[in-house]
Amino acid sequence: MKLRVDVQRASDEPRAPAAAAVRRWAAAAARAAGGAGFAEVSVRLVDEDEGADLNGAYRGRAGATNVLSFPFDAAERTDPPLLGDVVVCAPVVVREAAAQGKDADAHFAHMVVHGVLHLLGHEHGDDARAAVMEDVERRVLGELGYPDPYAERVDALP
Repeated sequence: MKLRVDVQRASDEPRAPAAAAVRRWAAAAARAAGGAGFAEVSVRLVDEDEGADLNGAYRGRAGATNVLSFPFDAAERTDPPLLGDVVVCAPVVVREAAAQGKDADAHFAHMVVHGVLHLLGHEHGDDARAAVMEDVERRVLGELGYPDPYAERVDALP
């Protein structure tokens, strides 16, 4: 599947990735998920206030989370088909990367890939579906040159 990616930067976080990187990561996730055709997705990089507002409004949870996915459910077909929106909270991703001993770009890539895979139907609600989704994430991130996001970093352990 080919993907047109609209990147919206609504964050002042200086370590937030460039639009070209976000497009590359999202496109890699779409290719890995298979399917033919062309679709469109929006990826919005936000600060904590917007992330917390969205997390509260749509998930009923307080505070910002790293990534949210909002599949587009249209009554009518659009051209190109709209997959939906991925919202990445840049300050949360930067903090998580530091706490986990990960490169910030690698963690941003993981969150974008994870979010796009959700738009394409992947879920992790049970162990079997989580294993499938994690395998796809590992493969995509490996092809992009990033390490396994689920491997423990020995140098990051206490």
